[in-house]
Amino acid sequence: MKLWTWVAALALSVALVVALAAANRATIFALIAHARLPHVEPNHALTWAQGPDAPVPGRRPPNVVFILADDMGYNDITFHGGGVARGAVPTPNIDSIGHEGVDFVNGYAGNATCAPSRAAIMTGRYPTRFGFEFTPAPVSFEKMVGTEAEPNAIVKPRFFADRLKEMPQGSTAAKAEAVNVLSVPSTEITIAKLLRGQGYHTLHFGKWHLGGLKGSRPEDMGFDESLGFIAGASMYLPEHNERVENAKQPWDPIDRFLWPNLPYQVQFNGSAMFEPKGYMTDYLTDEAVQAIKANKNRPFFMYFAPNAIHTPLQATKADYDALPQIKDHRLRVYGAMVRNLDRNVGRILQTLKDQGLDQNTLVIFTSDNGGAGYIGLPEVNKPFRGFKSTFFEGGVHAPFFMRWPGQIAAGSHYPYPVGHIDIFATAAGAAGAQVPKDRVIDGVDLVPYLQGKTQGRPHQTLFWRSGQYKVVLDGDWKLQSSEAQHKVWLYDLSTDPTEHHELSMLQPERTKAMLNLIAAQDAQSVKPLWPSLLQGPVFVDHPSGVPQKKGEAYILWDN
Repeated sequence: MKLWTWVAALALSVALVVALAAANRATIFALIAHARLPHVEPNHALTWAQGPDAPVPGRRPPNVVFILADDMGYNDITFHGGGVARGAVPTPNIDSIGHEGVDFVNGYAGNATCAPSRAAIMTGRYPTRFGFEFTPAPVSFEKMVGTEAEPNAIVKPRFFADRLKEMPQGSTAAKAEAVNVLSVPSTEITIAKLLRGQGYHTLHFGKWHLGGLKGSRPEDMGFDESLGFIAGASMYLPEHNERVENAKQPWDPIDRFLWPNLPYQVQFNGSAMFEPKGYMTDYLTDEAVQAIKANKNRPFFMYFAPNAIHTPLQATKADYDALPQIKDHRLRVYGAMVRNLDRNVGRILQTLKDQGLDQNTLVIFTSDNGGAGYIGLPEVNKPFRGFKSTFFEGGVHAPFFMRWPGQIAAGSHYPYPVGHIDIFATAAGAAGAQVPKDRVIDGVDLVPYLQGKTQGRPHQTLFWRSGQYKVVLDGDWKLQSSEAQHKVWLYDLSTDPTEHHELSMLQPERTKAMLNLIAAQDAQSVKPLWPSLLQGPVFVDHPSGVPQKKGEAYILWDN
């Protein structure tokens, strides 16, 4: 009898342990993740390579400063009449680039997610041409996002465990650096590599997210100096820092993954990881200002790519306290991040002026994709439908400005569709560099179009693809095809820019012709370098955290 008592007690204890583990799954996951974080050294001062003491005689080619925001929605700036919290967060510095140059009214991101979009920017090519189709992410991330649905979800994500055997060797190991294997091929030519060949000093700040394999890191892909992080996200400050205000999204598996897994760190030219000094966006700008001063007497290309305003949502208390009129905590943290980013963009612009460089500098500003739905804020991409990860306009119609005094007329608005793929050829043209002839370059130099030297549309067609989800913009007609859903959406953007009147049933011949355009583009693409491990729903007309309802429009995002 005593034996059975012990057995029963043991069984009860095991059951309690299992129940506690299930109830505290997130806590246990966080503890394991924290234990795996890499070693990070204390902050140390940097010394930027100094250019000549005086300018080289003769005509100097223009500097190129490319500022890439992360997950900034069309409605996150006040240039278009909106802004965070209905205009409560002015963005005068970002807006000034558009006011003093050109606003690309129909400017499009290279993709609806960050890494493929950045690959398009850096190479001037559709990333499907070289297999960089999906965003590099750890297998543990893919599994969490592919298996954990929102509360009471109608449409649930899928994780394709059977595809793990197709992953590149080393990419599935249970260590943080395994994701580095998922990289842009080292044979690709970046705009940094091209401009360095023209005598430019090339500088990278912030997020890379194009892989950490040797040969694909920023210092291997054309950048003389690189300060930032290889992964797709980073902490802005330690979670419990006295200067930080945090906002978490409990419904979102992406957010639950990021908080315990992200270190607070940077690297300089491939060095050991070390802590930034203060809030990440401020620190990157501090160093960018010093780098501009160091290079004032020689042409330079600066790729300034902070992680702002990507999750985790973290703002400085000072910026948060400056927005007491915003009552919703999450929106206030988000608005404070936008406020901080705008101020730091202003610091870069002011440094160019102070150093006498702004009149001979091409400044480009855009976002890698639209605002994310998983942060739970409905108006980030207003007036457009859709969010990051969708190819509805909200996911790819990005703020896109260029400023170049004397070359681009101030206050101009360019109406035809252009894309991130055009940044490569435009920067090359400004620098007097020839684009590569040994491969297809999908982008074009936009300056001759802006100056009226070249007429017509820069592009008759633009394409996007993420696995089975494919899109073509042909003239003003846009067709989205979700093969997994056996569904298409057709819109005439000339009369319906916010995509509310679906026309595929009324336009069967056009629908067929545009599907053929997608098929022809697919024929020029290569097999992805690694397979999509997850497929999840992203709803078009409301952000995450809002209960799903039957019949609502959604897409299936592959990654």
